[in-house]
Amino acid sequence: MAIHLDEFQELLDELPGGAQELLRASWNEAARAMSPRGLDNYLKGAAALHQLGRGEELVVSFIQSMPEVARAIGEEVLPDLVNFLLGMASKTSGQVLGLIVGTAPIVAHRVGDSDLFRHYLKVLEIVAAQAPRGLRPMLENLDRLLNHLTLGGLRRWVQWGAQAYKTDFEGQASYFGLQSADAQAVLQQERKGTLFVDIQRRLNIYMRAIWGRDFFLRPTAGDYESREGLKPYIEHYVIYIADAYDDYKPEGDATAPVSALEVYRAAANHCAAHLVFTQHPLSMQQLLPVQMAVIELFEDARVEELAIRKFPGMREAWLALHPVFDYSSQPATVGELLDRLARALLDLDSTDPHPFVREGVAAFRAQADLDSNQVSWNLGVDLSHRLFELDLPTYNKLTDGLSAIYRDDNRAVWFLEEYDEAQVMAATWETRQQVRKKVNVMEMVNEVDVEFAGDDAQEVWELPTEFYLDQENVSINSLEGRPPISEPYHYPEWDYQIQLERPNWVTLLEYHPQLGDLEVIEGIILEHKPVISRLKFLIESMVPQGMQRIRHMEDGDEIDINAAVRAMIDIRIGQQHDPRIMMRYKRALRDLAVLVLLDMSESSNDKVRGHDYTVMDLTRAATVLLAGALDRIGDPFAIHGFCSDGRHDVHYQRFKDFDQPYDDLVKARLAGMKGRLSTRMGAALRHAAHYLAQQPKSKRVVFVVTDGEPADNDVTDPQYLRHDTKAAVEELSRQGITVYALSLDPHADQYVSRIFGLKNFTVIDQVERLPEKLPMLYMSLTR
Repeated sequence: MAIHLDEFQELLDELPGGAQELLRASWNEAARAMSPRGLDNYLKGAAALHQLGRGEELVVSFIQSMPEVARAIGEEVLPDLVNFLLGMASKTSGQVLGLIVGTAPIVAHRVGDSDLFRHYLKVLEIVAAQAPRGLRPMLENLDRLLNHLTLGGLRRWVQWGAQAYKTDFEGQASYFGLQSADAQAVLQQERKGTLFVDIQRRLNIYMRAIWGRDFFLRPTAGDYESREGLKPYIEHYVIYIADAYDDYKPEGDATAPVSALEVYRAAANHCAAHLVFTQHPLSMQQLLPVQMAVIELFEDARVEELAIRKFPGMREAWLALHPVFDYSSQPATVGELLDRLARALLDLDSTDPHPFVREGVAAFRAQADLDSNQVSWNLGVDLSHRLFELDLPTYNKLTDGLSAIYRDDNRAVWFLEEYDEAQVMAATWETRQQVRKKVNVMEMVNEVDVEFAGDDAQEVWELPTEFYLDQENVSINSLEGRPPISEPYHYPEWDYQIQLERPNWVTLLEYHPQLGDLEVIEGIILEHKPVISRLKFLIESMVPQGMQRIRHMEDGDEIDINAAVRAMIDIRIGQQHDPRIMMRYKRALRDLAVLVLLDMSESSNDKVRGHDYTVMDLTRAATVLLAGALDRIGDPFAIHGFCSDGRHDVHYQRFKDFDQPYDDLVKARLAGMKGRLSTRMGAALRHAAHYLAQQPKSKRVVFVVTDGEPADNDVTDPQYLRHDTKAAVEELSRQGITVYALSLDPHADQYVSRIFGLKNFTVIDQVERLPEKLPMLYMSLTR
C-alpha cells in the first residue's frame, strides 16, 4: 500500500510550519523516487536536522533536495549524508550545512554513483579540517569546479590549496573562491578533457543502437589518487568506466588525436563484447601469472573478433587506440611483447617479424570456431611456454600489463575460486543421502528419539497414523509438527535497468494454509446477507441453462412453426414477409477458468480509516462472497494468496484448487488467512499461470486483489518490481491468460494502469464496499 504522509504525523509535528507545508508539497515527488524504507529515512533525516537547531532553512533545503539526489544516485546515500551533516554541525555554521545540502543534487548528477558521492563527502571533511575558511567559497563555486574536474581532480585541487594556505585564512577564501591565480593554474592543470557524466546519455543511446540492448554503465574515479586512472572493468554485469578521459594520442603530438568520446565508445564496446560473447568464466587454478596474462590477451582478441564479424567498423576504432611499435628493435619486456601480439591479433595487415608474435597470430587465425572461451585458455597455455625460452625479464603483473587504454582489467574472465563455507556445507549435505523409513507404532514407541535431530538427519522414521500421547490425549504432530513445504520453484525476473531477464532469480515456496475458525466465515455470510440477496438474481441469470433455443434466424437447425405461419399469412395478404423463420439450438456453457490471487502482505493488516476492521478482514469477506457466487454459477475457480520475504523466499498458499470443492476445509483456510511480509507480485503471477495454464478452457483469468504496489524488503528501487510485474502480465498475456487487478490503494492510479493496462484494473476508493463490489465486478466482466 502507498505510504501516506499522515502515517508519520509524529515526525511531521516535530518540523516547523514552513517545512511541513513544503514536505506535503514534495511528498508525491519523493514517493516516486524512493521506496518505503527510503521515505522513512527521508523523514527521520529531516527531523534530525531540525533537532540540530540550525534554522529552518537547513530543513527546507534538505526536503527540497533529497528526492533529486535519490533519483540520481539512489536513496541509500541519504543516511550517509545525514550522518555527515550531524558530524559537521560542530565544525561549521548552519548556512554552510545548508550549502552542502543545496549543492548535493549538483554533485549527485555530476558523479553519477553513490560510492563516488561518499568520496565527495570525504573531500569536504578534508576542507573542513585543513582549510575551514575555504569551505563556503568552494561550495558556492562547486558547479563550476565539477564542470572541469573529476572527483580525483577535485581532491588534488583541494589538497594543494589546503597545504599552500594552511595558516593564511584570507588566502584560503581567495583560493577556494577561485579568485587567486594559483587556484586557476591548479584548476587548469587538473582539468580533464571529457567527463563521463557529460556523455553518459549519448553513450547509452549509442550502445543500444549498436547492440540492440541496454548495458548498465557506471563511472569510477579512475584518477582518484593518481593521474593514470584505472582500466575499465566488469562486475556483476555492470560496466565501470573511468569518470574522465583525455583525447588520446597514440603516437604523440605528431598525429591527430582520437577524441575522448571515441575512447569511451571503444571501452564500452570492448566490455560489451565480453558480456555478449562469454558464457562461462575460466578457471585460474594451477595457472602462473604469465599464463593468465597470455590467456587474457587471447580472450580479448576472441571477443573482439566475434564483435568485428557483426560490426566490421570496430576494428579500425580499436586499432587506433593500440600503441605503435618500431619493429626493427627487439622488445625489452614481456609487457611490450604482449602489446605487440595484441596489436597483431587485431591488425589483419600486421607485419610484426617477431617469431613469438607470428606464432601466436598463426595459431589464433587457425581456429575455425571462436564461440567458446576454452579456445583462449588452450592457446594461452600453449603459447606461454614459449615466453620462458626468450631472453626477457621475468613477467611482472604490475608493470607488464597491456597498454591499450580501452581494454578492461579482465577480472570478469576468471572464476574466482574462493572458499565458500555455505557451498562446502551444501556439497557435504548432497553426498549424504537421507533415509526415510515407514514403521509401525511399536517400533516408534521402542526406539530412542534423537532430541536434537533436524530435517537433515541421516535417518527419519515415518508413522502413517497419528501418534497420540496417553496423558494429554493429543498427537505429537499437533503439538510439535510443522506443516510441510513444497519443493522450490524458480522463476525469472525482469530487470528494467539492463533490459534483461534474470534467469531463476526468484525462489517461490508453497506453504500449507493455516486453519481458522469456521464461525468467522459464518459471521461474514450472516453480516452480508442483504448483499447475497441482491446478488441472487444476477447469479441465477448467469447459471448455464443447458440447451437454449434461438428464434428469428434466417439459417438454423429447424423451422420455427409460429414464425412460418406468420410469414405465410403475410404472403397471402400481399405484405412483405419476415424471412427469419428458422431457429437454432445453442449449448449455453461458460468456457471459463478463474484464479483469484490475494495479496497477503503486512499492509493488509492496516485498519480501514474510520473503522475497526482491517483490509484483510474486507479481503476475506469479499473472497467468501465471490467464492459463493462462483460456486453457484459453476465456473471452475481457485483461490491462492502470496507474500514475500526477499527474492529467495516468496510465500504462496493455495486455499482452493480448481478440482477441489468449496467446502468447510476451504472456508477454514480462508478464516485463517493472515497478512505479513511484502509483495513480490511478478513471481506470484508466474506461479499462478503455472496452475491456470493446466485448465483446458478457452478463457482464463487471473483476478488480483491487492492493497498496494509491488514491493519487497530487498529492493530499494520503487520502479524495479513495477516493471517486473508489468513484464509478468505481458508474459501471461502471451499465454492467453488475462490479468485483471482490483486495487484498494486510492493512489493506485499513478502506477496500476502502466502495470496491468488501461482496461484491466479497477481502483476502489471506498474500501469498505469491497465485499459488495468484488462479486459484482467479476460477474460484469465475465457475462
